[in-house]
Amino acid sequence: MISTDLIPTVLLERKAVVYVRQSTQSQVMTNLESQRRQYDLVDVARQRGFLDVEVIDDDLGRSASGTVARPGFDRLVALLCAGKVGAVLCFDASRLARNGRDWHHLLELCGLVEARVIDHDGVYNPCRPNDRLLLGMKGSISEFELGVLRARMLDAARSKARRGELRLSVPFGYIWHREAGLGLDPDLRLQDVIRSIFARFHELGSARQVLLSMTKDQIHFPRPSDERRMTNFVWTPVRYRNVIGILKNPFYAGVYVYGKSEKRTAIVDGRARRSYGHGKPVGTWEVMIRDHHEGYISWDEYERNQQQLALNNYGRSGGTKSGRGGKALLSGLLTCGRCGRRLSVAYTGNPHNPVYRCDKQNLMMGLPRCMTFGGPKVDAAVARELLRAVEPLAIEATFEAERMHRERQEDQRHIHDLELQQARYEASLAERRYAACDPDNRLIAAQLEKNWETALRRVRDLEERKPADSPSTIAVDPGTFANLADNLLAAWESPDVTMRVRQQLLRTLIADIVVDVDDAVRDVVLTIHWKGGQHSELKVRKPQTGEHGCATTEDALAVMRSMAGRWSDEHIAASLNRMGMPTGQGKTWTAHRVASVRRVRAIHAYKSADKDGEWLTMTEAAAALGVTNHRIRHLIKMKVLSAEQVVRGAPYQIRVSDLASATVQAAIALKGRPCRIADTETLPMFTDT
Repeated sequence: MISTDLIPTVLLERKAVVYVRQSTQSQVMTNLESQRRQYDLVDVARQRGFLDVEVIDDDLGRSASGTVARPGFDRLVALLCAGKVGAVLCFDASRLARNGRDWHHLLELCGLVEARVIDHDGVYNPCRPNDRLLLGMKGSISEFELGVLRARMLDAARSKARRGELRLSVPFGYIWHREAGLGLDPDLRLQDVIRSIFARFHELGSARQVLLSMTKDQIHFPRPSDERRMTNFVWTPVRYRNVIGILKNPFYAGVYVYGKSEKRTAIVDGRARRSYGHGKPVGTWEVMIRDHHEGYISWDEYERNQQQLALNNYGRSGGTKSGRGGKALLSGLLTCGRCGRRLSVAYTGNPHNPVYRCDKQNLMMGLPRCMTFGGPKVDAAVARELLRAVEPLAIEATFEAERMHRERQEDQRHIHDLELQQARYEASLAERRYAACDPDNRLIAAQLEKNWETALRRVRDLEERKPADSPSTIAVDPGTFANLADNLLAAWESPDVTMRVRQQLLRTLIADIVVDVDDAVRDVVLTIHWKGGQHSELKVRKPQTGEHGCATTEDALAVMRSMAGRWSDEHIAASLNRMGMPTGQGKTWTAHRVASVRRVRAIHAYKSADKDGEWLTMTEAAAALGVTNHRIRHLIKMKVLSAEQVVRGAPYQIRVSDLASATVQAAIALKGRPCRIADTETLPMFTDT
């Protein structure tokens, strides 16, 4: 290589390409002198005799290690292949490539088209062996230098991390102090929000439920407004990634962790592509120092949270489906006792009723289903078992729920007070800034006035939605709730209680339910695993084929059988409605519905020819005596006139011979005075004078 050699004229007629590159975005923003020296190569190209000079700076902020795409380098290679480049100018070999593959590929192309490689040291001809050797050594040294620097840097970082002194990027709620090291963020509002997330997850057991609860209470969470510097924040509505990020981060348990994620490399289009942020299991972390700093929770609680989050993942083995509503109470809780898989839920019929079935092996392998059974009866049986289990502790649970509700209100009120305090400070700061501004400078004063108005508006909004004051603590006598256990079923079936609430209550007490079907006796056998470690077995009769849950109750059928021989369908329907016995579908009775049930159940109908005059209805008796129905009812109530009822609430039946009795005739003969019964043993208060 001789730097003063003249470049052939044929090459000078081609284009000279100046390749400019810096490895990172921070270098682009701060290392401005390096950029300036690389752009100065344009003057070097003109001094060498090139008239057409092109600058390729598309790769600013991109590494040359071969792990990221470099569109500028690809454009350079395309120009070389087209034979349009006479010389490639670069600051040094490391600007063109940090790996041997790209470097030697570029030298090979330059040799094919006889292009020159120019840097500050001189001009190189890749066609000459000596120049090719020197350029190859420069590329190898650059690649080796990159490896040494990276290894030295990573070893130093690991050594410092093992002592817990490496200042990593810490999550919200922590800050690096100059002298004390890692500690809690002094912002009390931020601390309370983070503690509220852990407390609500302990209560609700689901990250999504925590999000919905905080959204309902209008609780905000900080978001950095200065990219990654993490110095300025704005408070925005909480999002799911905020909640799940806090629950999964071991820093909040007082643990210093380094190397809890890894990078993965894949070959894409002949180039290595690296992706970062892949989490590693707990036991494979490079550095893990417990009790390194003050934590928001303990390590045991952190492990319980991770276990609960893993169980909430319904798609994984052993996971359960969280209570999300619907019509199936046991959705996600039932496990097949034959194959160990989770039972799925399907909705059939009109109205759509839940049906539990184990059909995974049918879908995947074409084998018969393990089991299929209806949901309403099983749901009702498990609900009764749940209420029976909690009945002895109903009063204590009520006081505990009241205490937890008051704590939740107090936490919400405290967070709101801190938010209001910060809003008032920001409003006061905006006011001071506006007062310090020159009033004549309207360009700045107008914006400061607008910021002040926005801050005041936020203060007013916070004051309007301020929670009510905490009620005074009143001692309550436990005897007041003595009948609470009797009303558990009514509270469970209340229309104000949603299915989601029932499912969440069920998952609070029940860990899992293993189900099997005894085909011999057609029983659904449920083995309930309670959270306390106890187990109980429950059997529910499986309906026959064609049997449904809308059948008429036995009590209604008994009334129908006893009245059908003597009364018409209209009377039977009226009696059933008075007694509060609905149809199987929950409707009121009509003569047509009574007749339909009688035909299905083979109950003989009422026939008028069967009445021989011995028995009369109340209307017929009133017509025979020439009085009103009210008079006959009063005589029956006073036990003057004998009457019979098939069942309570059915119409009265009066014997004809009883109408001719002397007592009844005497009571009917009384006119203009109350109908009272003459009693020989009772003395009159006033004489008949």
